[in-house]
Amino acid sequence: MADLDALLGDFAAECTELERLVAPLTPADWARATPAPGWTIAHQIGHLAWTDEIATVAAADADRFAKLLTEAGPRAPTFVDEAAEEAATMPPAELLERWRRGRAGLIDALRAVPAGTKLPWFGPPMSTASMISARIMESFAHGQDVADALGVDRAPTARLRTVAHIGVRTRNFAYTVHGKAAPAAEFRVELIAPDGGVWSWGPEDAAQRVTGPALDFCLLVTQRRHRDDLALRAEGADAAEWLTIAQAFAGPTGAGRAAGQFA
Repeated sequence: MADLDALLGDFAAECTELERLVAPLTPADWARATPAPGWTIAHQIGHLAWTDEIATVAAADADRFAKLLTEAGPRAPTFVDEAAEEAATMPPAELLERWRRGRAGLIDALRAVPAGTKLPWFGPPMSTASMISARIMESFAHGQDVADALGVDRAPTARLRTVAHIGVRTRNFAYTVHGKAAPAAEFRVELIAPDGGVWSWGPEDAAQRVTGPALDFCLLVTQRRHRDDLALRAEGADAAEWLTIAQAFAGPTGAGRAAGQFA
């Protein structure tokens, strides 16, 4: 439970940091465009609120979640965007309160999940820890879109470790969604943490290596910055290729951000 409690605390902190950015905004600012094409700040918060609500259903009522997927039917590829569009029409104060309630409900629901339970999701079922880790990652990524829209630089925190871990763990998935075979050998990833320490994954003697700031790696795997704009170093052709296709999020490949967009 200690690890789960820590993850839930990190999720709450990630959301609180983002709320500090959006809570004081005027309605006009909520309508400000973000780097995600067609999405305003309201779309970003609406997406987070809706996903937290759906994750709560998955944690609390697997049968209801399965019914929701069935009802989505042929709309499944687009209903995430449709949910964001609908949420973005809400008055900002109501949307903000919806997001607050949704994430609080998700935290409560995940605390109540029996140990060892696998939760249904849009892809393979996942553990409670994996579910909350994914919510941390998404909150960071969409929070970055909001910060970019507002021209705000966010200080990196130790919460990035969860995002980086997902980025490393999804290496083979990134190859799969690009129709490529993943390399058989493991990579070594060494990242400089915000406190100056080192976070590492993979064999120390691996020939294929990725090194650099943890923030840069997290921005890369969430596709919030272009590879050329980041201080990441790849040793080996396979590692270099991975940095061009990496994605920590489920679903189809994203367009990412253009080189120099945030120079």
